[in-house]
Amino acid sequence: MIPAVAISLTEPAFKADPFPTYVRMRAETPICRIATSRNGSAIFVTRYADVSALLRDKRFVKDPANALTSEQLAQQRRIPGLLSPLTRNILALDDPDHARLRRLVQAVFTPRRIDALEAQVVAASAALLEPLHKQSSFDLIADYALPLPVKVISDLLGVPTADQTRFARWSHALIKVGSVSPINAILQMPAVLSFLRYLKRLIAMKRKDPADDLISALVAQQQDDVLSEHELMAMISILLSAGHETTTNLIGNGMLTLMRHPAARESLLTAPALIEPAIEEFLRFEGPVEMSTPRYASDDVALGDVTIPQGSTVFGIIASANRDDRNFVNADRVLIERDPNRHLTFGEGGHYCLGASLARMEGRVAFAHLLDRFPNMHMRHPASSHRWRPNMVLRGIERFPVICA
Repeated sequence: MIPAVAISLTEPAFKADPFPTYVRMRAETPICRIATSRNGSAIFVTRYADVSALLRDKRFVKDPANALTSEQLAQQRRIPGLLSPLTRNILALDDPDHARLRRLVQAVFTPRRIDALEAQVVAASAALLEPLHKQSSFDLIADYALPLPVKVISDLLGVPTADQTRFARWSHALIKVGSVSPINAILQMPAVLSFLRYLKRLIAMKRKDPADDLISALVAQQQDDVLSEHELMAMISILLSAGHETTTNLIGNGMLTLMRHPAARESLLTAPALIEPAIEEFLRFEGPVEMSTPRYASDDVALGDVTIPQGSTVFGIIASANRDDRNFVNADRVLIERDPNRHLTFGEGGHYCLGASLARMEGRVAFAHLLDRFPNMHMRHPASSHRWRPNMVLRGIERFPVICA
């Protein structure tokens, strides 16, 4: 019997500091069942070893059709028909379709390509920071941590500059559609419809007048019957969302970590060469991802000390695994020189995050520039007053007012 735990996973007080709860769960109920308004209930895994096993085990699939009986599928939350073009995305498919789609974009995220992009990221960061340097305060999320990765991924995709702000708003709407609140999802439908209409126009434009960008390359694959129309739209959508949400949260959460741990910030200011291990520690300690996207047990699967029944919806709580003291010495301390640091923020196995190298590079540029321009930046309001976005999977601050000096 898998024990049940009563927790509201998106309640503001819990989102603000879930870590004491995760300590108790790892000790007492490392694999448990939690009620969710989206799925009725699901199984949640908290220990590092079990989360790692969940992410790597191919018996935990991403497409419920590959795991659930017809009766179980009938009980799943129905997806509105207007969202059907976005359902065949790379995060929700298994091999061979997942491998086929992954190959189409993998070449964009090679280390060599990321190195070539760095100059553009540096220029974009400098352009955003120039006007902020003249202000005594600003919002770190709205004025920098959000627009920087939005511009990077939009330019990579080939979204016209004039449309990039709208693209960011649509991305937030898409994420809210996937939230645990059905009402919240309904409220986002007009924005999602606008996004789908825009996507169709953008694809038609790239088909007529292709350029040196990722959407044009994907459109060419679609014309060669390698990619269906719905897969094309879903791919653009997921690249947009995943391409900036994680990095926005990395920058915001990482700067919050430095402000709450002045010794770590002083070490980084004194030794800027520590920026790469510091980013890995930000990703581990206050990472941009709270938990994995859902998996579905295609069979009865032994995990830890329990058996996960076939058909179960399962989430790995990455934020908990990343602070498991069975795997990390002084897990609740910020150690910017930590080595090794095998956090699970970008996942493991076949669904390991394609954009991990891009997020790391953007983070390296962002933290270097912020610490150089604003070495004494501090919070305008206490950290306890910050509102964390009410999303099960992602972990990020909605607004982050800061004072520059």
